[in-house]
Amino acid sequence: MSRAERTGGRGRLGHVLSSLAVAVGCVLFLGGFVWAALLYRPYTVPTGSMAPTVEAGDRVLAERIDGDEVRRGDVVVFLDPLWGNMPMIKRVVGVGGETVRCCDRDGRLTIDGEPLEEPYLKQRGHASFSAFEATVPEGKLFLLGDHRGSSLDSRTHLEDAGNGSVDRAAVTGRLDATVWPPGSAGMVERPEGFAALPGGISRPGPLRPALLAIAAGAALIFGGAAQGAVASVRGKRARLSHNGGTHR
Repeated sequence: MSRAERTGGRGRLGHVLSSLAVAVGCVLFLGGFVWAALLYRPYTVPTGSMAPTVEAGDRVLAERIDGDEVRRGDVVVFLDPLWGNMPMIKRVVGVGGETVRCCDRDGRLTIDGEPLEEPYLKQRGHASFSAFEATVPEGKLFLLGDHRGSSLDSRTHLEDAGNGSVDRAAVTGRLDATVWPPGSAGMVERPEGFAALPGGISRPGPLRPALLAIAAGAALIFGGAAQGAVASVRGKRARLSHNGGTHR
């Protein structure tokens, strides 16, 4: 077999491999986008009540979930007529049957008498500037902002039915990540302070696998396209060399 034929064979194999890489890349890239679009919904944070976890104007992604999937520590999006009938974002600190109180001798929030560590708070050292106590009815959630000094949350609605709590069915999503601005982009972590309580904390959503699929798909598409271009150039050179040798 001549050198030109061997080079041509490698070129055809390169074309096949590059086409396969591009095809697989397209499946991963588009599949990741579709997967994320079906499971997540974008929101703009309306106020600074959840700072520093998310700031006013941040663009976030919230996993579409049912209220039954909510765990303590989750930052959720919910819609409740008594809270203005517009999407709001707060952190779940208490669930049905629990008594939420503030504060103990060290300024901490307590759940059924157990103190809670809250490293995500805007103001460290005191979980609330106003004392309160509320027993959460079954099927409801007690919600607080991380910026306790400016947040209008369950403390503000203590006189409402349910001691300021919100129905689980009012929850439409759970925050998984901040995507804008770039300097604030990142995952919204589950706080370990709630892990020891009954039910524990929720598992991370599928956003990371979806992003990995998109990134891997993009890499395969660009890599396959580049390999295809290289194979085409080599094939042309091999044909020119072969034709030149024949004419000589």
